[in-house]
Amino acid sequence: MLKIIQDDPWLAPYEPDIQSRFDYFKSELDRIQFQYGDLLKYASRHQELGFQKTKAGVSYKEWAPGAQALSLVGDFNNWDENAHPMQKDENGIWEVEIKKDEGLAHLSPIKVRVTSANGKHDRIPAYIKYATQNEEDYDFTGRVWDPEKAFKWTDTKFKLAEIKNPVIYECHPGMAQEKEGVGTFKEFEENILPRIKDLGYNCIQLMAVAEHPYYGSFGYHVANFYAPSSRFGTPEELKSLVNAAHKMGIAVIMDVVHSHAVKNFSEGLNDFDGSGNQYFHEGGRGYHTGWDSKLFNYGKEEVSRFLLSNLHYWLEEFHFDGFRFDGVTSMLYHHHGEGVSFDHYDKYFKEGVDWDAVRYLQLANTLIHEIKSNAITIAEDMSGMPGTCQAIEEGGLGFDYRLGMGIPDNWIKWLKHKQDEEWGMQEIWNVLGNRRYGEKTVAYAESHDQAMVGDKTLAFWLMDKEMYWHMKKGDDNLIIDRGIALHKMIRLVTASAGGEAYLNFIGNEFGHPEWMDFPREGNNWSYKYARRQWSLVDNKELKYHYLNDFEEAMLDVLKSENVLQAAPANLLNVDETNKVLIFERANLIFVFNFHPNNSVPDYEFWVPKAGKFKYLLNSDDAKFGGHERIDQSTIHESFKKEGGDFIKIYCVNRAALVLKRK
Repeated sequence: MLKIIQDDPWLAPYEPDIQSRFDYFKSELDRIQFQYGDLLKYASRHQELGFQKTKAGVSYKEWAPGAQALSLVGDFNNWDENAHPMQKDENGIWEVEIKKDEGLAHLSPIKVRVTSANGKHDRIPAYIKYATQNEEDYDFTGRVWDPEKAFKWTDTKFKLAEIKNPVIYECHPGMAQEKEGVGTFKEFEENILPRIKDLGYNCIQLMAVAEHPYYGSFGYHVANFYAPSSRFGTPEELKSLVNAAHKMGIAVIMDVVHSHAVKNFSEGLNDFDGSGNQYFHEGGRGYHTGWDSKLFNYGKEEVSRFLLSNLHYWLEEFHFDGFRFDGVTSMLYHHHGEGVSFDHYDKYFKEGVDWDAVRYLQLANTLIHEIKSNAITIAEDMSGMPGTCQAIEEGGLGFDYRLGMGIPDNWIKWLKHKQDEEWGMQEIWNVLGNRRYGEKTVAYAESHDQAMVGDKTLAFWLMDKEMYWHMKKGDDNLIIDRGIALHKMIRLVTASAGGEAYLNFIGNEFGHPEWMDFPREGNNWSYKYARRQWSLVDNKELKYHYLNDFEEAMLDVLKSENVLQAAPANLLNVDETNKVLIFERANLIFVFNFHPNNSVPDYEFWVPKAGKFKYLLNSDDAKFGGHERIDQSTIHESFKKEGGDFIKIYCVNRAALVLKRK
C-alpha cells in the first residue's frame, strides 16, 4: 500500500487511480533512462538546441517539425534568408553552421525566418538566452549571448541545507524601487537585498524573471523561457544578484511559469512551426480563456524536454535554489479549476485530471532534487490535490511545500465582512490548521495577489485613507491604532500556526499603503503604483517602522526557536467571549487577544509543562507602536490545580504575546 493511503485512509477507494498515476510516471522515467541514459541528459536540450559553440564556429538548431523551411537571419548576414538556410533531420530538428568569420558575435541581433503553411514569419529562437525590445516599434529581437568572460561565482560557502525555517520575501525587481519607473537587477542587488537581510529573511522568491512582452502581466505571460527579462538587465546582472544573495545567506527561489505561455505570435512560441499544435494543444484545449494564453501539451516529448531543460538551465546557469510553480491547479485539470468546487475526492482522481501534467510535475520535482538535493519547490495549487507535497514513491507529486492560499482569502473575508467582535477564534484556528497531514505549507497573510489593483493590502484594509493623514508619530488616531495592532497580530498568528514556512510580499512588512497597478492605458501608463515607497519606513517620524521592526523581531523568533521546523501547533485555549486564542508550538506559548476592548488581568490558562515562563515577544511593546501595558521583566511561574499546570498573565486586548519556558 502506498504511504499516501496509509496517511489518509479515506483515499483507499482511489488506490488504483493513485497507483496508476505513479505507474504512468515510473514507466516514463524508465523509458527516459533506457533511451537517454538518465533524466538529466533528457533534460539537457538547452545544451543541444539553440546556439552552441563548435570548432568551426557556432551551430544553431531549432525544433520545428511542421515548418517547410527555416533560415537564420540577422545583422550579421543583412537579414538575407538565402545566406544561412537550415537543414531538417528526421526528428524535425533544423540546423545550420555559422563559421567564425561570418560575423555572428556577442549581442548580435538575430531571428529565425520560418516558412510554413501560415506564410513566412521572423520568429525569436525558442532557446534564446537574451532578447531586447526596440524602443521605436516595441519589437522584441533575439540576441546572441556569448560574453567574452564567463561570470565568476563566489557563492561556494552558501549552504542551502542550513535553511530549516524558510521565511520567504516575495519580490518583483521592476517595482522594488521608489522611483516611478522600472527597477533593475543591479538596483535590487544594491538597494533591496541589504534590507531583506536586515529584516532576517533567508529566502527571496523572485517574480517576473523570464522575458515577457507586457510588463503589466506581472511576468506571468512568458515569451522567452530561457531569457531573463532584459527590462531589468542582462543575464550576468541576474547572476550577480543571485550571487550577492547567497553571500548574505539568502536562498533565491524563482517564480517559474510552466502552466501557460503568452499567445503573442511574434515574440513567443505560439504556432512557431505553422502546424497549430507544436508546443501547445490544438484548438480550444490549447487556449486558457481566463488567462488569454496558450496551454502546453505536456504529453509531447519535445515539450517535456523543453520545460524540464528550462528548470535544469535556471538551476545550473543561474544558481537558483528552487522554484515556486505558478498555476499548478490550471495544469492539473482540463477544466483548470475554473468554476469547480473541490468538495469530493473524485475530482482529484477521476474525470478532468490531466495525467500528462501530473507526470510532468513529478518528473520536474525528480529532476530538480536530483540536480540540487536541498532545492525548494512550492506548488501554487488552490485545489488541494492530495499528495502534492508527498514523495513521488509514496504516491505524491514530490513538491516540498504548497501555498496556503485559503489563509489570505479568509483574512480579507473577515476584514471585509465582520466587525472585530464577530471574529471567531475557533474559525481562525481551523483555517490556520487546515492542511494535509505530512504536507508542508507556506503560510502567508498576503502575497502579491492580495495587493493588486481592485483589492487592497492588509494595511489598507485596516487603515485605508487614514494612512494618508495620521501615520505621523504623536498623531493619535483610533483607526491607525487598531490597524497597527491587528496587522502585527495577523502576521504573527499566521506565521506561527499556519504552516512550515512563511511568506510576505515586498513592502507589506511595513504596511505599504494602497495597491499595486502596473502602467497601462487605463492609468495613463503611470508607474505611481508600480513601486515601493521605502522613504515611508525610513522616516522614523512616521509609524511605518513600528511594523517593520516587529517583522524583524518576529522572524528572529521563528528562526531562533525553530518554530516553522517544529510539529504543528497544539491548541491550548479558545475563548470566544474574550476573543483569546492560545496555542503551543516549538515549546513556546503564543497568546492572542483579538478583543477590541477586553484586557483581562490574571488571565488563567493551562500549559503542557510546568515551569517558569518569560516574555520572548510582545506586540504591545512601545518600540512596535504598542501601549506598553506589559511588564516584560515579569516571570510567570506555573501552579498546579485540578486539570494540570496553569499560569496567569495580564492578557491585554489587541496584542500578541510569546512566552518561553525557562
